[in-house]
Amino acid sequence: MIDKNGGGVRGIYLAPRRSAEDWWIVSSQLVIGGDASLWAEAFQDFLFARLQSRYLKPIRLLQNEGSWEGEGFSIVSIQCAMLEFLAACRRGLIYRHKNPQPPFEYSASGELFASFLSETAPFNALFSSDNAVEFYRKVRCALLHEARTKSGWTIHASGQTGVDCSRKIIYRDALQKLIEGYIDGYGRDLLTDTYLQAAFVRKFNDLAL
Repeated sequence: MIDKNGGGVRGIYLAPRRSAEDWWIVSSQLVIGGDASLWAEAFQDFLFARLQSRYLKPIRLLQNEGSWEGEGFSIVSIQCAMLEFLAACRRGLIYRHKNPQPPFEYSASGELFASFLSETAPFNALFSSDNAVEFYRKVRCALLHEARTKSGWTIHASGQTGVDCSRKIIYRDALQKLIEGYIDGYGRDLLTDTYLQAAFVRKFNDLAL
């Protein structure tokens, strides 16, 4: 990574004030199935702080300072990026553009994204497998590549549910609450779930390289 001030290569930061070197120190103390308090600190200092700085705070700024002139497209774009990252964290998967090596590397995000929505609470209450694939193609990919939604999907600010697949409506604020609820639940599960712990370490080991 290049220092914008012309100082050459600078260190990797995984979260505010948390460097790759900090991660290697912390990860050396983490034991799968071990001390829950250490896992709680790792979640808070690395994953949650990363999400806060890169996703959650920017979304709140757009929600609070928006002028109803299209910021919903930006909010849902950020939400889709965050959902893919959360999905990869849950399974401990690493993105490789070329020649991914199974079972823990991937290059095509469609299956990861859609299966996360259709199989993981609370999102699986909203998405069938087919709905999740359509959401990936007509919302996530359309926003990323064309700055729009397709096939009749629309974005509303508020509503009772995060996504209404039958009406093709994304209620951005309700969806945000679901995402934040998922993050809280994941943080609690990480304290004791050995599958999540192994995946967490695998993902952050790669981020620290």
